Amino acid sequence: MGVPGDGLRTSSNDSRADISDSPVSTAVASNSDTSRAAQLVQDKPKKSWKSYLWDTLDKSPEERRFLFKLDTVLLTFASLGYFIKYLDQININNAFVSGMKEDLGLFGNELNYMQVCWTVGYVLGEIPSNILLTRIRPSIWIPACEVTWAVLTILLAKCQTTTQIYVLRFFIGLAESTFYPGMQYIIGSWYRKDELAKRSCIFHASGALGTMFSGYLMSAVYHLNGVGGYKGWQWLFIIDTVISLPIAIAGFFVLPDVPEITRAWYFTADDIALAQKRMQLEGRANRAPFTKAKFKKIFSSWHIYALVALYIFFNNGGGGGQPAFQIWLKSKGYPIEAVNSYPTITAAITVVTTLIYAWSSDTIFRGARWPPIVFSGLMNIFVFASLAAWNIPDGWKWACYFLIGFGGGISGLTFAWAHEICGEDNEERAIVTGAMNEMAYVVQAWLPLLIWQQVESPRYPKGNLTMVFIAAALIGTTFLIRFLHQREKAAKKVLYDEVDE
Repeated sequence: MGVPGDGLRTSSNDSRADISDSPVSTAVASNSDTSRAAQLVQDKPKKSWKSYLWDTLDKSPEERRFLFKLDTVLLTFASLGYFIKYLDQININNAFVSGMKEDLGLFGNELNYMQVCWTVGYVLGEIPSNILLTRIRPSIWIPACEVTWAVLTILLAKCQTTTQIYVLRFFIGLAESTFYPGMQYIIGSWYRKDELAKRSCIFHASGALGTMFSGYLMSAVYHLNGVGGYKGWQWLFIIDTVISLPIAIAGFFVLPDVPEITRAWYFTADDIALAQKRMQLEGRANRAPFTKAKFKKIFSSWHIYALVALYIFFNNGGGGGQPAFQIWLKSKGYPIEAVNSYPTITAAITVVTTLIYAWSSDTIFRGARWPPIVFSGLMNIFVFASLAAWNIPDGWKWACYFLIGFGGGISGLTFAWAHEICGEDNEERAIVTGAMNEMAYVVQAWLPLLIWQQVESPRYPKGNLTMVFIAAALIGTTFLIRFLHQREKAAKKVLYDEVDE
């Protein structure tokens, strides 16, 4: 969140001189455009009851038109891209319980190793990718990586050995590592505080939709078993690529980069000036060179350590992406269609709660991010404590597996919080958001091997109990960040008041 004086300190365009990937004229608005933008954008957006429905309803007609264009293109591409990312990430679980296990003789912990290979690739790529996004055009880098993982996905259909799957999963994870932290960085470069949580959470919810669709798709393509000489699980990988590739290619033409270098064909000069002015008022810094002093500042701040810890606890606290529900259903003798379809209800609950968290954070809680995060942690404690006990009625287990969806909807809030905390330094914002996702998956690379072992399914005694402690750590870290951020804002206010005097 910007503080008094932020607009003055971040309005300089000196950093543009360091950007060599496009002519400056594509990004820098004229003085008249800038002056007009200053008249159209409120320093502190006024709110009425209409903002409880959608935040643009209280803004000027010009700003509403700009945000309509931005939402239509950026949110649509981000959501579709995250949808296909999750489609191509989670498909290995659906394939595993739909015949791949038996066809390839995967009766040990091979599924764990497949997930670890993907995670290792994902981890290695995230921070380097986010650093690259501050130097080259996102509209080139992100779609290129999408095309890469889409093509690699179809190759999984031809795998005959676990080694082939391990290698492909590693490179799919490496290519996918660009998307989520990269798009969170881009979203944080366009939206203001009162708009950010909703967009970030809408974007995140599309991942849950990808999980749902993968289950439905597997249930459908399972009936293609034998068609063209391919098994049903092989058809899943083929169709996933057919869906993913057109969306990936579209990114080259529609992704708007960031306001200071955008050359999006659907924005006018007035739109660009408006976008740049909005970020100045928000105190969100433009791109600047990496220096030794900058790295020292970033890694000596509490921001990167506390926010990374928060996301580690979130990302590893909802079951770690393990198909525990599916494996339990299969152990109970449910047919393949049910094993793939019923868990999509959990994903649907995640979608609904994600949107509830976003709207309540922006409206009822007046921009505070911590209340929904604490609530989701409390829900996880209840759910996983019940599953850790295990000797409970089956109806209770069904309820618990569904209620896990309440813990999966806060990712967008954590990133919105990070954008606000790190808004005064563009490079810090890129590194912190990249590190949040990366370190969460560093933990996910080894933790499932210890607590979610396939040979302990479907009970997973160590996994469910560990989730209870992780949820408690999530709540504690949330309160710590709230305290540190409040203290930091108070110190800055005192400093700026002294400068004004």
